[in-house]
Amino acid sequence: MAVLRRKARRVEGADDPLDVAQERRVRAVLALGGVPQADLPDGVQQVRLRLLERAAKGDEAPRDVSAWAAVVASNLAMDWHRAKRRQERLGERLASLRQLEHPSGEDSSVLSLAVAQGLDELPDAQRQVLVLRFFADLPVRGIAEELGIPEGTVKSRLHTAVNALRARLHEDEVV
Repeated sequence: MAVLRRKARRVEGADDPLDVAQERRVRAVLALGGVPQADLPDGVQQVRLRLLERAAKGDEAPRDVSAWAAVVASNLAMDWHRAKRRQERLGERLASLRQLEHPSGEDSSVLSLAVAQGLDELPDAQRQVLVLRFFADLPVRGIAEELGIPEGTVKSRLHTAVNALRARLHEDEVV
């Protein structure tokens, strides 16, 4: 399957900024950097995108595209780990907050973990407004001002996020 994709890419996009060897190197750097196998294609696409953005801005192509791509891949791997740690810390904080509010034992722990996992599955924009509204206790207007988006957008994201989280909790039979 991978061979077919490479052949199709060569035929479709002769102007692909990464050749096959460079792509393999990028994948290897990402994998060695700890990025899960399932996220490797996204990482390769990010490297391609950055190279294309560089060209679109009119910047010169790097002298050694392969080395440049490897450095970018390494930076992406570090970013992936930072984001993962941030999510883990958020889940831990939410679980500890829930335990402080309702120290009723195992039931509250299960609910806290389910909420934290549900939050992890939300898109970033939805998770952000949900946390700002319900955990930071900011009003909709304040969230809109801080994020520089319309109040209607905040309300829409909140509505979608709450419904997704509610569905997740019902699906897991937590509530």
